[in-house]
Amino acid sequence: MLFNLLQAGFGTEAAENIENAVEGAMNAAPAAAELVPQSQEMSYSLIQMATKGGWLMLVLLLLSLIAIYIFGKKWWMIHQADKIDRNFMSDIRDYIHEGRVKSALMLCQRYDSPVARLVEKGIERIGRPLQDIQTAVENTGNVEVARLEKGLPYLAMISGGAPMIGFLGTVIGMIQAFFNMSQAGNNIDITLLSNGIYTAMITTVGGLIVGILAYFGYNFLTTRISELVFKMERTTIDFMDLLHEPAENTEA
Repeated sequence: MLFNLLQAGFGTEAAENIENAVEGAMNAAPAAAELVPQSQEMSYSLIQMATKGGWLMLVLLLLSLIAIYIFGKKWWMIHQADKIDRNFMSDIRDYIHEGRVKSALMLCQRYDSPVARLVEKGIERIGRPLQDIQTAVENTGNVEVARLEKGLPYLAMISGGAPMIGFLGTVIGMIQAFFNMSQAGNNIDITLLSNGIYTAMITTVGGLIVGILAYFGYNFLTTRISELVFKMERTTIDFMDLLHEPAENTEA
């Protein structure tokens, strides 16, 4: 009989242990299930993060598209302007010395380049005083440089203005965060600050990214234009020296 009582007591204690273990597992299951969505919510894409920045991100997006358009257009223009035959001035010298002015003009018109247009303008003025020719070439050079630099001030403006817009978003985000804190009273929760902090941080990052890219693009283009201007000045000097050289023949 004592054995039966011990067996009954042992069975009751084991049943209670099993029941407690089952209840603990059931309570732990919802907690584990709650962790999965949280880990999934923590992984945001760039687009989702950008939307947290508010309406200022649309302004930064517009500025980035304008900067890309200006950079691409000016890069292609400079690339095309720099494409000219290395023997271009040698051929012009030969034509001028031989008195083949029309052939020299046709050679200049073959290239869509500021250098070729400078020489073409000078050839058209052959027969006039050298000072007039030089003035015409220099004026044409100024027009070509202005044409190459057109649009670059907008790129410089974006490089300086985009970070300032990002900092404006920082101020707006912090104001929003403090406003939410003041409205919450003693029931302050971190979720009340999340929207303002997102706006502050993401707009700052977006403004800096757009500004940095525009800044490097602007300096790259100005460097290429400076190289092209130097080439134009060298061509002008070579062309004026060419006019001082004696001609071999005179075109009939």
